[in-house]
Amino acid sequence: MFSSVKYLLVLLLLLFFFTAYNYSLYTNQSDYGTIRLSEKALQGEKHWRENNCNACHQLYGLGGYLGPDLTNVYSFRKNDGNYLKTMFNSGVKAMPRFEFNETEKEELLQFLMEVDQTGNYPNTEATIKPDGWVKVQYKKETYEH
Repeated sequence: MFSSVKYLLVLLLLLFFFTAYNYSLYTNQSDYGTIRLSEKALQGEKHWRENNCNACHQLYGLGGYLGPDLTNVYSFRKNDGNYLKTMFNSGVKAMPRFEFNETEKEELLQFLMEVDQTGNYPNTEATIKPDGWVKVQYKKETYEH
């Protein structure tokens, strides 16, 4: 009888700590960095979403697998925005043909340029801290998430 009460108390204590930890984790209002997209990039993100680009492409490894990850496509293409704007409409292989106008292509390019500036994917410089948070080295400065 005594051992079952002891196990119940240990279980309740673990449950209390689990609940307290999750409460502090999910109600934390800390700042996650100063990365903000410009208005032009926000319009590009809107086109990205409206045309469901994420169904085939990834950003930071999240998204579809039919097309390549586009997190660092701008720097990978040696900052060649003209090449990328051409790809937006012509595509290759299984990529559908879009009819973006010049303004929409500029906005999409700005979105990908600003995403590119946020960091590298895959980020081999990331370290996991003992409390579970990840310290990431971004291209411009270091933020903790």
